[in-house]
Amino acid sequence: MLNWRRNPMFSYKKRNDAKASDLINSALYDEKSFYQAFIKDLSSCREEVFIESPYITNQRMRLFRPIFEKLVNQGVRINIMTRDPKEHDLPHEYQAEDEIRNFESVGVQTLLCVGNHHRKLAILDRKVLWEGSLNILSQANSREIMRRIESRELALQMHNFLKLENFL
Repeated sequence: MLNWRRNPMFSYKKRNDAKASDLINSALYDEKSFYQAFIKDLSSCREEVFIESPYITNQRMRLFRPIFEKLVNQGVRINIMTRDPKEHDLPHEYQAEDEIRNFESVGVQTLLCVGNHHRKLAILDRKVLWEGSLNILSQANSREIMRRIESRELALQMHNFLKLENFL
């Protein structure tokens, strides 16, 4: 049985003044509805984008490449954390390497993770948090779910939990 008093998520929530309504007012998206909502949020960014996506494909990046270029040209810092391409099978390895080179050419910072990286999330301007099962930079045919939470407190909680200040 879960001990609510000792669960670190709930004690952390108390310390950082996150409100229960932040989660209650969150919204769920599937693979069909996610991209339209995410692109709207992404296009509104003014300072910083952080995306964790283990896989990157050429097909999905055709959607994101012009958006990333526009944001970088507007002074938005974009940071992508992804699995080291060498951990993929050959077709996916080449696609990831190709897209990482494209990221670098437009000023997107890429951080490579080793050791079975599998998290899928995004933090936009440290006020919108997306988390779930969808590989943001590669999803094609699978059924997925993502939760959108508009909360500075919960976005900062995730930022701190991931220790992003060590990387960004």
